[in-house]
Amino acid sequence: MNGFLEKHFSGESMDYRQIFALFLPILIDQAFIVGLNLVNTAMISSSGVGAVSAVNMVDSLNIFLINVFVAVATGGTVVVAQYKGSGNDQMVSRAAAGTVTSVALMALGIGLLIMGLHNPVLHMLFGSASPDVLENARVYLIGSSASYVGIAIVQAVCGALRGIGKTRASLVLSLTMNLIYVVLNVVFINFMQMGVFGMTLAVNIARYVGAFCALYYLFKVDITFHLRVRDLFHISLSMLRKIMFIGLPFAAEQMFFNGGKILTQVFIVSLGTYAIATNAIASSLASMFQVPASALSLTVVTVVGQCIGRENIADARKFIKSFLWLGSCSLAVIGLILMPLFRPLVGIFDPPAEIVNDIFLLLLITTIVQIALWPISFILPSALRAAGDSRFTSLTSMMTMWMFRVVLGYVLGIVMGIGILGVWLAMNCEWGVRGVIFLWRFRGKKWYAHKLI
Repeated sequence: MNGFLEKHFSGESMDYRQIFALFLPILIDQAFIVGLNLVNTAMISSSGVGAVSAVNMVDSLNIFLINVFVAVATGGTVVVAQYKGSGNDQMVSRAAAGTVTSVALMALGIGLLIMGLHNPVLHMLFGSASPDVLENARVYLIGSSASYVGIAIVQAVCGALRGIGKTRASLVLSLTMNLIYVVLNVVFINFMQMGVFGMTLAVNIARYVGAFCALYYLFKVDITFHLRVRDLFHISLSMLRKIMFIGLPFAAEQMFFNGGKILTQVFIVSLGTYAIATNAIASSLASMFQVPASALSLTVVTVVGQCIGRENIADARKFIKSFLWLGSCSLAVIGLILMPLFRPLVGIFDPPAEIVNDIFLLLLITTIVQIALWPISFILPSALRAAGDSRFTSLTSMMTMWMFRVVLGYVLGIVMGIGILGVWLAMNCEWGVRGVIFLWRFRGKKWYAHKLI
């Protein structure tokens, strides 16, 4: 085993012990976040199908908006990682400060905009939903928007910490925020019967407590960055350009990518409340299967970023290939473990009996397909982006998303009448197409030709 790990996960830039020290805290964090989402969906299910449908609808919009400033935080992670790899500690600190400030300001602007336009946004996207679903959605959307700055600060600090390899500290901050969230949800939803409003209150308290802890850690606990509060108000324009060189294309990608998912959600809303619930529960369960692979897609940013900072292309190539194979193996193993447990897992959500078989079919097809397609569709672009190849990866993701997941999803799901299954089949097709394009890019030399630092 030691020889295998040395061969595939060690190089001149770092060895397998360092890589797995980065990976394990991220894996725990991802597992906890997915478990938290499962628990929250299950808890809100006790408030009825209308409540779980409203939360799922708004969360599709939340993911769209939050991923815009998380994308900018990822740009900061790449810049921090490359400066760390080059050994320039002063620039590491400047990159961290620039990341926190730019992400927080972006989140503030987005949050205020959505709170002011919540009614037209809801009626434009989900106007065909039932009145009780729309009322729950309105409460949840306003409350979620108010919490954006809190989660933005946590994501920015965690991104900077991952960039220098301190994934354990990032894990502690994330766990602190999410544990507070789940505890408050139990209190507000289960004990106080506050429904969607209780979930909204919990998310705001948890995210702003998490933001306070993240800033306290950055200024008072961790001496690596040597940051002071005033550093957040002195942003270097050249540093901002570097962060935005990675962050803005990725943000645009996230907007188009998740915008396409929202449009797909609109298709699903037109299929009825049961279809919305089927999609919500199947998506929650599918995310469980992808936890290790998702953790690898975050870890590879730090690994490849530091390799590129050291100008070691051979190590970057080697590690990317190893991460892709490991991602496929993890998806196969998790699928073999969890698919036999489908009944008890789906029972957590207490779904109507009419949709259980539909959920199983969606999950079975996706579990098989993702073994080959998910790593090249998600881990590989994360690696290319860490090398500075953000524009190509973003354009590819946007084009394939709209050409296949949106258009093909509409044709299969609505025009041909296949329903929710057609929408999911289109998603699987999109993974394959963009994965093949990223593999073609990886075989060439252009992906590492960018000079970011």
